[in-house]
Amino acid sequence: MRPTVRVESLQIIPTGAGAGAEVSAPDFALNRITEVQFEALYRAWLDHLVLLVRGQHLSDDDLIAFSRRFGQLDWAPIQESGRRFVEGHPELYVVSNVIENGVPIGSLGAGEAAWHTDMSYQERPPKASILYALEVPPGGGDTWFCNMYRAYGSLPAALRERIAGMRLKHDATYNSGGYVRQGSIAVDDPLTSAGVYHPLAPVHPETGRRMLYLGRRRNAYIDGLPLAESEALLDELWSYAARQEHSWRHQWQKGDLVLWDNRCTMHRRDSFDSASRRILHRTQIQGETVPSA
Repeated sequence: MRPTVRVESLQIIPTGAGAGAEVSAPDFALNRITEVQFEALYRAWLDHLVLLVRGQHLSDDDLIAFSRRFGQLDWAPIQESGRRFVEGHPELYVVSNVIENGVPIGSLGAGEAAWHTDMSYQERPPKASILYALEVPPGGGDTWFCNMYRAYGSLPAALRERIAGMRLKHDATYNSGGYVRQGSIAVDDPLTSAGVYHPLAPVHPETGRRMLYLGRRRNAYIDGLPLAESEALLDELWSYAARQEHSWRHQWQKGDLVLWDNRCTMHRRDSFDSASRRILHRTQIQGETVPSA
């Protein structure tokens, strides 16, 4: 386990798991973060992939302003209910099971969300995602994060050599909750489903480290392989990627802000009682084309 690092009153405390660190300081507020503190936080984010900051009291404007320090923001994607964003804040995506006037206010409901990388079906997937907890249930709804550097490093040498230069199609049909995306038609044939191709083992553009880039399993397809061979190879890769030793489990509290590097992590969510309320707001920082080397 890496030691705690102290910079400008900030403590960077590693989780001791496969990814993640907590950022802590007396009376630390992200809406008052200094430039020196932000630089330390950014370095810690690249080192640990996922950062947790507890006890925040952020308005929607605060969350957007903090998120913009990492880069330009994407507009929120259209949710399966047809709603797009928080009224007046097109950058804010709502993750929630709450229903008001018969209409869901957000996306993904209360069920389990499978391992995925946010919006990897785009040519330029988000660089990072930030999720802020407004309401959380008394139990369940935990989020797991997987370190894709470690997943790649755990592959046998022969398997790493085999996938070098391969490209993977990232499906655009279903979201992580299993819902058909707005404007999509349900298709369960990986050869014909909509999506884009990205390198299977790219190099991170800032750290220079190689990683697996799997996105999500459903409808994934490795370019140029017979479907049965693609399925078998993907099953083998996922057997390494989804191992518990590569991951960290976060149990949410109200006021938690979690920031993750969308380029080198996957995440999933446990289910929770649908009678409980869960409301989180998410921003995403614009990314670039996934590099091959």
